[in-house]
Amino acid sequence: MDIDEILLECSDRMDKTVDYLHRELRGIRTGRANTALLEYVKVDYYGSNTDLRELAGISVAESQQLLIKPFDPASKNDIIKAIESAGLGLNPQAEGPAIRVSVPSPSADRRKQLVGQVKKMGEDAKVACRNERRDAIKGIEQTGSEQKLSDDDVNGSKEEVDAETKKHTARIEELVTKKIADIEDV
Repeated sequence: MDIDEILLECSDRMDKTVDYLHRELRGIRTGRANTALLEYVKVDYYGSNTDLRELAGISVAESQQLLIKPFDPASKNDIIKAIESAGLGLNPQAEGPAIRVSVPSPSADRRKQLVGQVKKMGEDAKVACRNERRDAIKGIEQTGSEQKLSDDDVNGSKEEVDAETKKHTARIEELVTKKIADIEDV
């Protein structure tokens, strides 16, 4: 593997880490209705675990209420059970062919827990990026010695990895800070 491939792979993996964090943060309840809260809730649908977004249309009805319209009306009770057992603290209500889900504002204690959870998720993502950095630098040093590259080439590549790491760490910080602000905004 040459140095360019190592740099590309490192950047790609860091991008995936940031994307994963972003998806996970979208699923944390802030007190405002957000379709991402329910998109990945697993519903037992005819014996297989299926994402809710594949079984129903999810929309924001009001600032603190979601509206779920199942594509198959027979799946309504399965969807309600899945939301209740997802551990999100939401209480779905059947309303004709649709389901309404009120999203209450979290209590002060719950907000503190959520902030801690968000910070931990951010720290885990940073650790993953640093691990990618470590692996990339190790690969660069190994490739540099195998291909007898100059120290300047190796050090320049290491600096590129450091720049990628700083860029991705800053993006993680930005996502975490924004989510914490959303949680603390009552």
